[in-house]
Amino acid sequence: MGPRADRSGRGAVSCYVNYAPAFGRGPFGKVICTSVNDAVLHGLPHDDRLADGDLLTLDFAVGLHGWVADAAVSFVVGQRVDPADQQMIDTTRAALAAGIGQAWPGRRVGDISHAIGAVLRGAGYRVNTEFGGHGVGSTMHQDPHVPNNGRAGRGLRLKPGMLLAIEPWTMADTDRLVIDPDGWTLRSATGCRAAHTEHTVAITEDGPMILTEP
Repeated sequence: MGPRADRSGRGAVSCYVNYAPAFGRGPFGKVICTSVNDAVLHGLPHDDRLADGDLLTLDFAVGLHGWVADAAVSFVVGQRVDPADQQMIDTTRAALAAGIGQAWPGRRVGDISHAIGAVLRGAGYRVNTEFGGHGVGSTMHQDPHVPNNGRAGRGLRLKPGMLLAIEPWTMADTDRLVIDPDGWTLRSATGCRAAHTEHTVAITEDGPMILTEP
């Protein structure tokens, strides 16, 4: 598809194709992030064939009419589902729900971070705060940074009209990352598997509104 309009004719474009932040070897050059097994973030797509039981994360940001939304989902490919993989996926989903539950006007970014971290840590996972959620709007990554662990009552106060991409992710037995030779794909330092779940949420007077639900 590339950076041009999508084939449905609605005008949506991927935010990743020409994306070249300081932490990557840009431009990314692909439409979607595909992270497999021990890869958790910014997975650069390659021609590898998926196998039954692989844990796959798809992360996609799209721009439409000047606005951007960002979402990610992890799932196991095929029929061989390791219960540990499913538990990790389910934990990131529960952490996301907890974080979204704090996305009300008057609360703070730290309330979201604390809620996410409590779920992840409570399930026995370590939490990396180098990469996490973020503001969205006219571009894919904006302030504020929304780490996946933090102190309640701290950080930027939430206001109606703010858009946040909230994205809990974790790795099975570590909180350390390494980067692939491709300059983009971030993997667990121990080779353990990872999971990642994300929604874009609008802060409204009536509470959080999820913009990326199917």
